[in-house]
Amino acid sequence: MADIEKVEYKPISVRDLLIEVKDISELMIDLAYSAALFDNEELAEEVMDLEKQVKTLTYLINMNAMLAARDAEDAEALVGVPMVASSAEKISDAAADIATIVLKDIRIHPIIRDVFRKVEEQLARIKIESISFLISKRIDELKLAAEIGVNILAIRRGKRWILDPEDEEIIQEEDILIVRGTQKGIEELGKAAKGKLKEL
Repeated sequence: MADIEKVEYKPISVRDLLIEVKDISELMIDLAYSAALFDNEELAEEVMDLEKQVKTLTYLINMNAMLAARDAEDAEALVGVPMVASSAEKISDAAADIATIVLKDIRIHPIIRDVFRKVEEQLARIKIESISFLISKRIDELKLAAEIGVNILAIRRGKRWILDPEDEEIIQEEDILIVRGTQKGIEELGKAAKGKLKEL
């Protein structure tokens, strides 16, 4: 089980926290299955990192819900919040279990993997190297979906995750992009991220 990061209380909207937990859990499921089907340890590691974040957010949700309850009536109204957070945490735990299959080198049957390799869209983890022309570019400026058929689902910047990044988000050196797209498009973006292409 992942450890909960040490956090200090901050008054954060429970609604916003629940939305973030939901979004992260959905991303984890996609990443976990892709990691297992394509035997991708890097994606599996990202799942494990996200599991820690879900546990931290669940902790904050419970803390904010308890502090919001001023009396029995409030407590009754808020009783569903920890239950929803707990359900999302169970989903993230299941995704982590799938990722563990990859990290412990438990093999999926080759036939299953071959079938899924033919799926049009795949998920991938791409790191932005210092020599990449992508650095300092806005997402909308790159037009990845139109040019190479790739969408950025999330960006990991250090320990911070940016889910469903805005078009105005600027790509930075060392960013980790979680992307979905065609195999060819992902390969092109990977080359651009490593500085092997000067344009897309």
